[in-house]
Parts: sequence; structure tokens; C-alpha cells
Amino acid sequence: MNAKNNDVLMKMNFDQDQQIGRKILAENIITEQQLEEALQRQKTNGGRIGDNLIELEYLTEEQLDNFLHKVPPIPKTIEETGLEPSFIADLILKQILFLGEFKLSDISEKIKLPLSVIDPIINTLQRDKMVEVKGASEYARFTYRFAITGLGQNRAAELLDICRYVGPAPVSLNDYRIRLRSQTVKNVVVKQENLAKAFSHLVFNPAILKRLGPAMTSGRAIFLYGPPGNGKTSIAEAIGNVLPETVYIPYTVYIGNELISIYDPVNHFLVPPEMDDDTQDKRWLRIRRPVIIAGGELTLKTLDLEFNPISKFYIAPLQMKANNGLFIIDDFGRQQIEPKMLLNRWIVPLERRVDFMTLHTGMKFEIPFDQLVIFATNLEPKDLVDESFLRRIRYKIKIDYPSEAEFKEIFKKICDANIIIFDDKAFQFLMDKYKKQGIRPSANHPRDLIDHILDHSRYYRHPPELTTDIIEDAWNNYFVEL
Repeated sequence: MNAKNNDVLMKMNFDQDQQIGRKILAENIITEQQLEEALQRQKTNGGRIGDNLIELEYLTEEQLDNFLHKVPPIPKTIEETGLEPSFIADLILKQILFLGEFKLSDISEKIKLPLSVIDPIINTLQRDKMVEVKGASEYARFTYRFAITGLGQNRAAELLDICRYVGPAPVSLNDYRIRLRSQTVKNVVVKQENLAKAFSHLVFNPAILKRLGPAMTSGRAIFLYGPPGNGKTSIAEAIGNVLPETVYIPYTVYIGNELISIYDPVNHFLVPPEMDDDTQDKRWLRIRRPVIIAGGELTLKTLDLEFNPISKFYIAPLQMKANNGLFIIDDFGRQQIEPKMLLNRWIVPLERRVDFMTLHTGMKFEIPFDQLVIFATNLEPKDLVDESFLRRIRYKIKIDYPSEAEFKEIFKKICDANIIIFDDKAFQFLMDKYKKQGIRPSANHPRDLIDHILDHSRYYRHPPELTTDIIEDAWNNYFVEL
């Protein structure tokens, strides 16, 4: 990235921090003078606006934490939605084309905006003869029953030809950026006891756990490497399980008259509210910090916006869905593209924590790249990437073969999980075969060998047991003689 682009990026980050500061000011937590001093200090010393306010003792860590985890507030006016009135009107027309008669509350439920925003838009549609009143149970406007007119139907059909999106109203790109920055994965605090609990089902060298804690807290990329079958993927997934807190994501983001669908029900796990919250903007969903896993299917195309020519709106790329969470690149080096091409695509995002997207119109825009990225590979790092890229990955952790004691503990755990009595004689017979054949025991072997034993027991209709004869059969079925 050249100096000019770097200056532009720094200005964008400063502007967004300034907006966060303004929101803190609006909560009457700080004064205008304190905000100006913090912004001036930020220009000199760097860092984030919240950190600078804390350093100046104008804000406590608890106050900042409460602010950052505050639910997205309901917009009270059209202006507060960050959307143009004409866009909301078009979205309403597409919705009501399929509703027949409707009330204001029906539209509010469909597009997730309050009546204070919906009502003036419906008024405008009435004035333009797109909508008409069909009746009412009382004089109050919220009881009115509306219907789309013939003119409105024609307009709605034209709008559907342009874009078939009829879901909840989107949030603006600016609001999306601000929310992501306030929920940054860099704020994650991983407690030792929580990390130990999340990894309690795994058996591996305790020294690895000591390195993983600081690595997670850094919010920077992690490179897990080592021989296959020793738990790199399991460790990466366990990291996802230990990520604390929840975050908010929008259904959709609005940028340059285009829509980008963010919410993915396959990868985003909703967290039910503890109680009905009438203060939350319903365009946002509360989820667990996301964990996105991509393996050999990963291509450069999946890292760019996907425009659907039928629905005529965009699907967010994987890294956009992973924001504020974890992105695991599994089997790195096995993708259909050269590792260097993938890494070159991510040099700027990993360094600057922003990514750049391009619409099919040619418009380019910047989004936060706020995620803990884990590269997991069983290939030698030096064969995949050069030294300059490895320098950009702060933590490189080798996941090696288990020791004999660790292997035995894993074997016992798998036996216990499948209600098989562990037998020392049979296990020693297995270890002798490893030594005789010159094969190193891997962490995944106990699971796979026990699966063979379970298959054997089901076929011969007897309880699964650990004997030298059955170990022999499992070994011959599992390993290939070279």
C-alpha cells in the first residue's frame, strides 16, 4: 500500500473513531472538551479513541465496555436510519405487493423499522396514489387497513425487476463500520480458566495452551502447522468456542444503491434475547462471535462480493461474514489457487485490518477486516510462503505428534467415550506394531482405530472390546503397507 492510500486509510479510521466519540458524547458520558482533547491526543499518539479517553481519565474501562456492548438503538426518524426516504418507500412497495391488505404494524414487522419511520413513508405513498386506505376499526391511524393500488403494483413490479430483495431494511455502510469497530475482536479478553475448559476435551502439549492465550488476545493471525492428523483443525475450532461475548450483525448493508446480504443462517448462530428488548434496532441480529471455516474449496472468487444475477443483490464474501470473529483457513496449501496468490490478496487486510470491495458498477469501498485468522496446514511453511509474509503472521505454532503418554491418554478417552474397557496388553501390542512398522502415532489414530473396532462389533454382534486380535484386524484395515 502506497503512502497516499495509507494516509486515506488513516483518515477514514480517524473519522470513524470521531463518530464513535460523538456517540459517547451523545450519551453524556464525556464533554465536548474532553472529546476534542482525546482526538488531539489520538492524532499525536495513535491508538483508538476509547483508549485515549481512558488514558486521559475521562472514561473508565467499565464505562467503555458498557458503551461498546450497548444494543443498536432504534432509529426514531428517517434520517437516523441512514437510508434515503425513496429507498424505504421502494422497499415497502415490494413488500406490500405480496401482502394484500395490511396495517402499519405489518410493514414494521417485515422491514424491521419503527412506526415513526414507516408512517411518513406510507403518507407519501398515499399522496402519490400508490397506497390507499381500505378501512379502520377505530379512528387511530395504527388501526387503518391499507392496500396497494394498481399504480403501486406497476411500480412494485418495476422495482422487482431492478432488485428482488424484499427482506428487512438494510443498515448504512457507515453504521456497519462503526458497529464493527466497537465490537472489534481485538477487545476480546480470554481468561485462562475459560481457555483451559474449552480445550479440556483435547490432549496435547500444555505448552501450546500457554502460547494460544496471548495469540488469541492479540487478535492477530495465527499459523498452525505440523504433521497431518494431530489436531490443528480441532484446536482452531476450540479457539472459536472460547471466543467470549456476543456481537450484532445486520441482515443487510446498503452501499451505493446496492445491497449486500450479511446474515448467513448456516454460519451465524443467533443468541435469543434474555428478554424482549424494545430499545433494539431490529435490523440487527445478536449472534455468537462467528466462526467461518474454509478448506480446499476456497478460491479468490469466494473472497469477493458475489452478485446474484437473478435476485440482483450481493452475498457477502466469507471474510465479511467472519468479521468480529474467527476465520479458519483449513488445509492451507491444498486450495485450487496458489498459496502466494491467496496471501497476496490478504497482505493489506492482515496488516491494515481493512479490506476493499468492488461493486459490479466499478465503485470501490472499504470495510473493516476485523477477525482472528488461523492458517492450518500440514505442509512445511517454508514451502508455502516466503519470509516476508511469515513476518506478517505474529504467531507460528507447531502442532507435532503426541508423545507416547499423550497418545495413551487420547486412546483411553476414546475408549471411555465408546464404553470400551481399556486393556494395557492390547495397547502395548499396538505400540509395538507402530515401532515395528516405523510409523509415528498420530492424534487421530485412536479415533479411527476404535471406529474399526466398533464396525467389527456391530457386524459380529458382540460388545466392542479391546483385544490383540481385534487390534490386529483394525491395523490391517486402516494402514496401507508400503
